[in-house]
Amino acid sequence: MLVTEQEWLLEQCDGYFRCRFQAMASPCELLIATADALLAEHLGRIARDEALRIEHKFSRYRDDNVIYQINHSQGKTIDVDNETADLLDYAGFCFDLSEGLFDITSGVLGKAWRFDGRSAVPDEAIIRQLLSLVGWDKLQWSRPHLSLIDGMQIDLGGIGKEYAVDRVAALVRQQTVCSVLINFGGDLCCNRSRDTGVGWQVGIEQPDYDKLNKQPVANRLIEISVGGLATSGDARRHLVKDGKRYGHILNPKTGWPVEGAPCSVTVAAATCTEAGILATLAMLHGEQAEVFLDAQQVHYWVVR
Repeated sequence: MLVTEQEWLLEQCDGYFRCRFQAMASPCELLIATADALLAEHLGRIARDEALRIEHKFSRYRDDNVIYQINHSQGKTIDVDNETADLLDYAGFCFDLSEGLFDITSGVLGKAWRFDGRSAVPDEAIIRQLLSLVGWDKLQWSRPHLSLIDGMQIDLGGIGKEYAVDRVAALVRQQTVCSVLINFGGDLCCNRSRDTGVGWQVGIEQPDYDKLNKQPVANRLIEISVGGLATSGDARRHLVKDGKRYGHILNPKTGWPVEGAPCSVTVAAATCTEAGILATLAMLHGEQAEVFLDAQQVHYWVVR
């Protein structure tokens, strides 16, 4: 059985349904352990609608949402809704937890760095200028009131996709007792164990994947039964200049790529959001990624 429409695919596999769609610039899919096609289609549409809702609301590439309003506020105070406030509270928590290594105001550094296949490294003067606009501690946040220095911006991309995965998982739990694996561009969550007792098999991508055919190659397979799994890495976004490799994971304190960061870090945790922030913070710790993760007492996989 195959049901298709624009940007939508539902297919029956051996013992489950697979629903695929595109959102947040990523391939998204649900694996649904059911033989009920109507249920599978219903869950797939719930997932797609919620993913697109979150993308539309929080993408910094749109000009009709709250992020645009914030980033073009020109120093004026903006009042935000509860969902946006919750994400800002979480961003502030992550900033404090990471001692400033995770900073949603650092997206402005993208004006200097281009990880698009070219080998241009920005001038230090440009980076110093942009750093004057970076720093969670430079904005004013007293829920629900937010004000930025004119020229500052926020970018929720570092937590948005993981948040979307967990939101969909919560909605799915309200609809079914079937096991469902949600996978948005490699960020995953499973709502409950399968009746078979066998978890879903997922692969960690090999950094030197088949570039000629653009086919990902699994470095290892992981079985997930319940909880979240997230990966952070720079295998596909980096540049090489004079033989030196610069990854796209930037240190918001220096404006430069993190030295000695792994190619990728995958973390398992109770939720996708928790797994995602731990994977990102591990990358930001560079050569000390494993030391950081050991201290968190979580399951992780590092590829260097």
